Amino acid sequence: MQIQSLSFDVALRGPYFPRSSLSRTFTFPSPFTKPVKCFSLKHTVPTFTTSARRKIRCKVFSYHLDARAEKEELARFVKASKKGNLVPLQRAIFADHLTPVLAYRCLVQEDDREAPSFLFESVEQGPKGTNMGRYSVVGAQPVVEIVAKEHSVSIMDHEEGKLTEEKVDDPMSIPRRIMDNWNPQLIEDLPDAFCGGWVGYFSYDTVRYVEKKKIPFSSAPLDDRGLPDIHLGLYTDVIVFDHVEKKAYAIHWVRLDQYASVEEAYQDGKNQLNAFLSRIHNENVPTLSAGSIVLSTSQFGPKLKNSSMTNEEYKSAVLEAKEHILAGDIFQIVLSQRFERRTFADPFEIYRALRIVNPSPYMTYLQARGCILVASSPEILTRVKKGNIVNRPLAGTVRRGKTEEQDLLHEQQLLSDEKQCAEHIMLVDLGRNDVGKVSKFGSVKVEKLMNVERYSHVMHISSTVTGELLDNLSCWDALRAALPVGTVSGAPKVRAMELIDQLEVTRRGPYSGGFGGVSFLGDMDIALALRTIIFPTGSRFNTMYSYRDAKQRREWVAHLQAGAGIVADSVPADEQQECENKAAALARAIDLAESAFLEQ
Repeated sequence: MQIQSLSFDVALRGPYFPRSSLSRTFTFPSPFTKPVKCFSLKHTVPTFTTSARRKIRCKVFSYHLDARAEKEELARFVKASKKGNLVPLQRAIFADHLTPVLAYRCLVQEDDREAPSFLFESVEQGPKGTNMGRYSVVGAQPVVEIVAKEHSVSIMDHEEGKLTEEKVDDPMSIPRRIMDNWNPQLIEDLPDAFCGGWVGYFSYDTVRYVEKKKIPFSSAPLDDRGLPDIHLGLYTDVIVFDHVEKKAYAIHWVRLDQYASVEEAYQDGKNQLNAFLSRIHNENVPTLSAGSIVLSTSQFGPKLKNSSMTNEEYKSAVLEAKEHILAGDIFQIVLSQRFERRTFADPFEIYRALRIVNPSPYMTYLQARGCILVASSPEILTRVKKGNIVNRPLAGTVRRGKTEEQDLLHEQQLLSDEKQCAEHIMLVDLGRNDVGKVSKFGSVKVEKLMNVERYSHVMHISSTVTGELLDNLSCWDALRAALPVGTVSGAPKVRAMELIDQLEVTRRGPYSGGFGGVSFLGDMDIALALRTIIFPTGSRFNTMYSYRDAKQRREWVAHLQAGAGIVADSVPADEQQECENKAAALARAIDLAESAFLEQ
């Protein structure tokens, strides 16, 4: 049997197989120390052995179009190639046998903690509370990675096997530069979701590339974790789940500049797409632990006591911030602290628990270089779609009631709270200013003002600010203008951030930055990194212990950061308690994961 192209994740770090026949021996760069060889091609089930002595059996999946459909698709592909150099191919499959969580585990081995990959899910506001978002997206094995630490940038091209290092003023210019070389063309409509492109995170410190003089890296607090300031992966293979139509779309983007002819590009693109589907239809489908969902408070863990700041240090910082407010230096500032908790629960198990504990519009499990993000954010940092910018300030919070009548009462109380309403209006003004920097004159509008949105446990005051992006700008400019949003910094933003550098003791890292995707088509959807647990994966955090009997489980360090908005009449003890409450609410996911997966 001759197979034109196959790509499987058989390595601990997940490099790609070359476009070659499986009857040959393939040689890989590090981390492989020996070539990888196909030992069997019987019954279309090749078996591979890696240098790590791991055997993986993969069932070859073939999605055939009939002759007429394939001829029509090729004709559309050729037509698109005359206008652009990047064309997606897609195949739809039934999704009733597969979930996004299981699809992710099919693509990424359980112990492959540093393989860049992502899972995006969403729960949206509905008329009676929250509903499952229409789309979920899964991706693994980026073809390019960008890792920025201050002004040093590493660019890893996994297809070419090249590592390039640069010194730049603004690392965000690099993915933008790479995208400028592409002209994507569609041959059929794609799902109305992220369908391929850049995925990763932008730390809070990304703002230092924008405000170089007033907020330089030299003024930043202690960097005790050394995490990247930006990590992005370029994903040409993704799976999009449509929960309404009960279908999943496997999408592969074909880069025409890699081929001698359009016909060769099309044929290899089909093979690559079938290979991608084969990874989902793995013969040995991973088993996910069922777990038991027990949300009783008796199952919750101890109070979070280990923080980057003591109670007295945080209260002192609040008092100092109030002095600046009373002096007219700022109107508001958000001061945060980082809590730490150790757990034997796996980050992916904790993500599964977080989906239960705190379903939100932006849920993600994101493996990046140096850390794993487990997030459930309710708020947009910035969104750009077909040239339209959206900013949605979310500020003002009250707990959900147990009944519809209680919900309505709490809504009235929230909208009658002068302090929370005043803070929200101030953030709407900041949002209008941020959107206005990159929008056409007269296009900025407040489409919705002070609506109450209901989530699983709380209700928020929400407003929506929109604008039309200037013709000479891109979504990257909109992101630069938005960083960071006022809900995590203060007002005025720049002066508040200067004081944050003075009053907080460690760098925030991904917290209060953003995570999300920038599509090949130039759209952007970046969530604000709140309600986000950070799991460092560096060597000094890498420990393994026996957990009950001989079962090996790694003990993870979980970082949970939370802040409070400080205004003139803030009470230091109350703001400290607010930080503790927010972190404890996020830690409920760890509590649930431990009770569900460790107590079995």
